Amino acid sequence: MKLLTRQEELILLAIYHLRENAYLVTIRKFLKQQTRHPWSVGAVYVPLERLRKKGYLETYIGGPKARRGRNEIRYYKLTSEGLRLLAERKKINDILWAQFSEMDYKF
Repeated sequence: MKLLTRQEELILLAIYHLRENAYLVTIRKFLKQQTRHPWSVGAVYVPLERLRKKGYLETYIGGPKARRGRNEIRYYKLTSEGLRLLAERKKINDILWAQFSEMDYKF
């Protein structure tokens, strides 16, 4: 079993959900919306590069924005290994959460 941090797992899941629209800005926005937590650019970019180097992500460059002077956009895509890793994590989480019930605790 390959271990991921929770941060890495959330980033991979964001890329999975965003599909062909997964680049730094959209990934960060998605994570902010879903977790209600302020994600800095570095908190997303550093793990993205780490995951890419491990072979879980691949990147490709999209066309430049229509306005002059804009940089090209680096898009992220899950590799087959990244998708396999997410499936493994889901299976483990399903097993570990299976007995959990909201009735077991009160706030």
